[in-house]
Amino acid sequence: MTGAVVCFGEMLLRLSPPGARMMIQAQSLEMVVGGAEANVAAALAALGHETRMVTLLPGNPLGDRARAELGAAGVDTRFVVRGAGRMGLYFMEPGAGMRPSSITYDRAGSAFALADVGAFDLDGALAGAALLHVSGITPALGPGGVALARAAVAAARAAQVPICFDGNYRAQLWESWDSDPRSILTELVGAARVLIGNHRDISLLLGRTFSGDGAERRREAVDAAFAAFPNLELVASTARHVVSSDHHRLAARVDTRTGKHQTGEIDVTGIVDRIGTGDAFAAGVLHQFLKGGNEQAMAECGLALAALKHSLPGDFCLIDGAELAAFSADGGDVRR
Repeated sequence: MTGAVVCFGEMLLRLSPPGARMMIQAQSLEMVVGGAEANVAAALAALGHETRMVTLLPGNPLGDRARAELGAAGVDTRFVVRGAGRMGLYFMEPGAGMRPSSITYDRAGSAFALADVGAFDLDGALAGAALLHVSGITPALGPGGVALARAAVAAARAAQVPICFDGNYRAQLWESWDSDPRSILTELVGAARVLIGNHRDISLLLGRTFSGDGAERRREAVDAAFAAFPNLELVASTARHVVSSDHHRLAARVDTRTGKHQTGEIDVTGIVDRIGTGDAFAAGVLHQFLKGGNEQAMAECGLALAALKHSLPGDFCLIDGAELAAFSADGGDVRR
């Protein structure tokens, strides 16, 4: 597929204590720019794709910082709108050893969450595009977020641009208002060609319980999704086993209506930063999807990029094509 990948969603600032400190020990906070959809845009740009970000940032230095980070990552920022309001924040307490990381959101009433649909030039951004990437985070922000997600999906359908929807279920966000995630997400996924989500996401959408134990049980969930959503052509997911905060085991799976591929499990050790690894997986899958790769190519590329992102601080995965091609699960030696 040729054309830009358009990513629509909120950008955030992440604030974390340095090292492995808990928040109650913090005397300073480190700040990085991120956001699920922006992470995908940056990762795909690093792999050589044309990407456009559609979002709203406050017209202040924090918004300036976010836009600058996007531009430095090679993302087209022409469709980034500036306006009044605040930047969404989240605070991450990094885990260590057997202590897991934890996240506290401070994004209620952000400029993006309160934005009017008419603020965005969705038709202009989608002109000549190859794909729209959206996620379940936008509708989880509240009624305004639901309207924004619906508008983006409607504009893509009108422009005949395929849609990739990443479930990205955020219970804290959905539970903060009188929401109906199942019906809202079902509507949005119904328009998607690609779903980034696992058996738990499908269970939520269909109101049925599916087990993730074993390849055939996972295929059962995917077949049910294909039956429920006629537009859906591809489902991609990961399986993660957490040994400790810096040692995870990761596998990936891609299913289409006519085929499937599940990778073996690899050990990801010495983890620097887990945030953004799911977005890196989505970008790796889409990298091969846009190139016409098969199920194996998509699954293995997604797994490789997700594994490599664990080695990078910050939300963005800036691995380029050469580094991705050189990936080995047994790597770690110096390349000379």
